[in-house]
Amino acid sequence: MAVHTYLAYDYPLLSAFWTMLWFFLWVMWFILLFKVILDIFRDDSLGGWGKAGWLAFVILLPFLGVFVYVIARGKGMGNREIADARARKQEFDSYIRQTAGAQSPPSSVDQLARLSEIRAKGDITEEEFQRAKAKVLS
Repeated sequence: MAVHTYLAYDYPLLSAFWTMLWFFLWVMWFILLFKVILDIFRDDSLGGWGKAGWLAFVILLPFLGVFVYVIARGKGMGNREIADARARKQEFDSYIRQTAGAQSPPSSVDQLARLSEIRAKGDITEEEFQRAKAKVLS
């Protein structure tokens, strides 16, 4: 009578590794599947029937459909991903410039005008005004 030895189950650490490996591959498969489906909808060069055909192929035969799509249109998929990332970065940079520009420090002219108003109200003396003016102009 032969006793079968299964390494993955005779050593608990190896079993845990094997389970983690399969779980990781399963998650990666779904990520790839969703990236392909999103790319089908994002691609402007495909017409409606082309998108419907690729989507049906990917949904009805998921393994074969995804691998054929990646082989046939993988380069364009990468280019569309890069173009989308560049567009998002450009939008973010313009938002940062616009937001930072709105809160720029006041110019020396604005500071001198404000100092004059404060002096006219009598909140600072002429000597304090001259010191602040010298500081702004330096």
